Amino acid sequence: MKLGLHISDFTWPSGPARLGRELADVARTADEAGFDRLSVMDHVWQIGHIGPPEHEMLEAYTALGYLAAHTSNVKLLTLVTGVTYRDPGLLAKAVTTLDVLSGGRAMLGIGAAWNEEESLGLGLFFPPLAERFERLEETLQIFLQMWGSSDGPYDGTHYALARTLNSPQALSRPHPPILIGGSGEKKTLRLVAKYAQACNLFPGPDLEHKLEVLRGHCESEGTDYDAIEKTVLYNFDLGEKGENAQKVIDDLGRLAGYGFTLAHGSVKDVSSITPLEVLGDQVIPVI
Repeated sequence: MKLGLHISDFTWPSGPARLGRELADVARTADEAGFDRLSVMDHVWQIGHIGPPEHEMLEAYTALGYLAAHTSNVKLLTLVTGVTYRDPGLLAKAVTTLDVLSGGRAMLGIGAAWNEEESLGLGLFFPPLAERFERLEETLQIFLQMWGSSDGPYDGTHYALARTLNSPQALSRPHPPILIGGSGEKKTLRLVAKYAQACNLFPGPDLEHKLEVLRGHCESEGTDYDAIEKTVLYNFDLGEKGENAQKVIDDLGRLAGYGFTLAHGSVKDVSSITPLEVLGDQVIPVI
């Protein structure tokens, strides 16, 4: 089992003036502690279950570029990009740039998008759900073409690219891994089986069932189920002095028993650095 640090809250005690410096400290500490990856949300406003929309939120790919400069080992991704927030050709260029400048550490985390409030607020394109899934599949096809050997045109229902030139190409081979977020059984998990190298599921009593659904889609698509990385959201609460470390270890062991190989989530009080050090000292060596 590996760990991923997800930074979803930028409303830290010292405020925006020190956010850059503290964010760099968090990233370096996570990197040195042995986290496998580091992610941010792709939102422009804070989301409801974390805080009000007025709370601080950083643009995802600018933040990832900054994090790349302050780390050496962690993989870098959004958890996850909303497919309608950027045209696919430009998004592929952004992820490729991140991969090149980080030395081959980028991943594409992507989903169908859901936050209508922020989209309407800032004038972002937000079509109905069925169309968003159609655009998600076309975007995945465009990425694979731009990361492949052809720079020919792409002509889809929603997107038309005259030339899918992508230079320089990504360093990751055969391309940066694709993670599709969400656990929808009919569409999302089918797209994982058809296009992705990783899934990310929400915790709950139906996790084993979701994995069986994914297995069925893999059989239908002719994909090796075991080759897909199974990741799960898990938020880390170590307690005030690390007293919950054993509970975290036990929880991760249970998730590993289902077949998950990476738990990815927020760390409570991450800006204080101490919880990351506890995870590095007491949890990561065990798991």
